[in-house]
Amino acid sequence: MTAEAAAVDLATLEIIESALLNIREEMDAVVLQSAMSPIIREQHDEFPLVTDAAGNMLVGQFGSYVPLLLETFGDEIRSGDVILQSDPYLCGGAIQHTPDWLVLAPIDFDGERVGYASMFGHVLDCGGTVPGSMAATATSIWDEGIRIPPVKLFAEDRLNTDVLRIILNNSRTPEMNEADLMALVAACRTAATRVQDLCRRFGTDTYRSACDALLQRTRDAMAAIIARHIPTEPVSFVDVVDDDGQGNGPFEMKLTVWREGEKAFFDWTGTDPQAPGPINLATHEGMFKMFVGIYLIMAFDPEISFNEGFHDLIEVILESGSLVSPEFPAPLGLLNITLARHFDVIQGVLALCAPEFAAGAGYGSSPALTYSGTDDRGEYFQLGEISYGGLPGRPAGDGMDGHSWWPLFTNIPTEYIESYFPVTVQTYRSIPDSGGAGRNRGGNGVEKVYRFDSDGEITIQDDRWQSRPWGWAGGLPGELSRKKLYRASGEAEDLPSKCDVVAVEAGDSLAFITAGAGGLGDPLRRPVELVLRDVRGGLVSPEAAQRHYGVALTGDLQVDEAATAELRRSVQADDSRSAPVDGVGTGGGHDSADPGG
Repeated sequence: MTAEAAAVDLATLEIIESALLNIREEMDAVVLQSAMSPIIREQHDEFPLVTDAAGNMLVGQFGSYVPLLLETFGDEIRSGDVILQSDPYLCGGAIQHTPDWLVLAPIDFDGERVGYASMFGHVLDCGGTVPGSMAATATSIWDEGIRIPPVKLFAEDRLNTDVLRIILNNSRTPEMNEADLMALVAACRTAATRVQDLCRRFGTDTYRSACDALLQRTRDAMAAIIARHIPTEPVSFVDVVDDDGQGNGPFEMKLTVWREGEKAFFDWTGTDPQAPGPINLATHEGMFKMFVGIYLIMAFDPEISFNEGFHDLIEVILESGSLVSPEFPAPLGLLNITLARHFDVIQGVLALCAPEFAAGAGYGSSPALTYSGTDDRGEYFQLGEISYGGLPGRPAGDGMDGHSWWPLFTNIPTEYIESYFPVTVQTYRSIPDSGGAGRNRGGNGVEKVYRFDSDGEITIQDDRWQSRPWGWAGGLPGELSRKKLYRASGEAEDLPSKCDVVAVEAGDSLAFITAGAGGLGDPLRRPVELVLRDVRGGLVSPEAAQRHYGVALTGDLQVDEAATAELRRSVQADDSRSAPVDGVGTGGGHDSADPGG
């Protein structure tokens, strides 16, 4: 800790830290009360950020991009300016596909720059070849809608209406996009006001020192995590993205981790080359440090404040032209699938490093549906929805059922969907047995059945329809995702995990089924009372309770203790429950902790 930072007393430091956390929450609240699109307003696909004057994230979910964005922009940023951009290739991957619109505003106090407020949100549509701007058939970023270079949306509080008109003219949903964009701006201005209040209350010097102290405190805590849990010998893990939507794949993602001194190295060398289709993940080293950092903190010490103080302790190695560092103009629209899978890879390699914190794989995707058309009033509609799946069994307990891998995301209420769009949600449930069996059960996937009440078209993005989410240390893999379209005529059609512009008619239904998650530990070690609870709750079937957990139940769902004791002995002797998972493996070499199980 620097001498200047050490001068801040602990009470003041805690007050400023709590205030910054509250500012982040208030930014969320402003956006969620002001935005119009269901993806932002209801599902919370937006990410706030407050930095110090150098652009280091103090609070937020996505960080690391502000210094690079400032360098890329080049022009002086004055008080009252608001920078807007959406081009991943012109900001080093600050955002990763064109529907993410990012705004940045300076925070000044008494003529001094004390920080920046930033936020990005996933707008409903930004043009391109399909509604929603995420085409599985895209072969370059030119197919994915308008690319906004860093530009001043506001110059000293004056709105650049010409720029705004050009941007909105390239969207199928201009009204929603404008409302969402102004909500992002309002959140940044709210944050600026609150930081200025802190400077006014404590003084600019004390505020700056507190920021330095918070960054240093996180660095010290991360150094301890790295020393305790990252080995000096390299450890590798490999998982796959099933396909790119264009018949190519699977695509391997390989991560190797080791420690040198106090630094941890995360090396993606050996990952497959970039895909022809839009599953490429365009980002930069700083963003990967952020992804690694949040994972390490959440896994090993969740009480640590998540800021960028630890960045000098982590080195990230990326191969240009690979799936995780594609070259322009590779398509990027479905990058969230690869981003989700990259967390499974991190989980796998860290499970090898620290088995006591191991977990299985999650649903490893970002399932999304877009339904668009013209309703019976002649008005254009476009529903965009992100779905969820199972989270893995973990040391602390079972994986969550039907949950997002982004912790603050929520589902769109059925009442909202049915009120604003010509669709009826016929089924929305957790799928029994879709989570892998284990001492700690993997979370179940979700089945959502939509009945379309107007003619239109649908676009689907998902994965884990070929490679099952692996279990760990004897835990079984989760079940695959599936999509099935039922025509009003009585015909049924299996759809791939990624498809564009599938025509639907009023009365057709879609069963949108997401993947479960891997279990952790031997299912035969799961307490009988927990298996009974899951069966009674509809999360596990009586058949799976007997087959995987060795628990025999009576017709009225009571435990047959004698039959259970015998069954567990016989199942233990015939361990055919743990079929390996094709396409998934490690370079670390281990047995009972193998992904398949």
